[in-house]
Amino acid sequence: MSRILLIESDRLIAANVIKVLKKAGYEVGWQVDPQSALDIADNELPGVIIIDLVLAGHGGIEFLYEFRSYPDWQEIPVVVFSSLSAEELKEALGGFDHLNVTSYHYKPNTTLAELTRTVGRILQPASV
Repeated sequence: MSRILLIESDRLIAANVIKVLKKAGYEVGWQVDPQSALDIADNELPGVIIIDLVLAGHGGIEFLYEFRSYPDWQEIPVVVFSSLSAEELKEALGGFDHLNVTSYHYKPNTTLAELTRTVGRILQPASV
């Protein structure tokens, strides 16, 4: 069973994302902060990670740099679901290519159905 690891500090958004993804047949784990997410990923590699880049403390961008520094984690798909626009991120980071981001979704313009379709292109539902 492929597991999704959601890293999202907004509890309401997390609850809605989890509800929709579980309804679509996925197993979803949720962490509020990146450090806890690293600990979870170290114990059980997720099939895909969905992350907001605006997080308290150890931020989402720092998480991606650290996560991608481990050889075993290079190929795990990462979906960015953030309130930072792609333009803001490209300006700050010079793009996503070096972080191996599979897909980027700007929260204000992305429905949960679109996010679920993206995950569906990456993973098979757990019930299949």
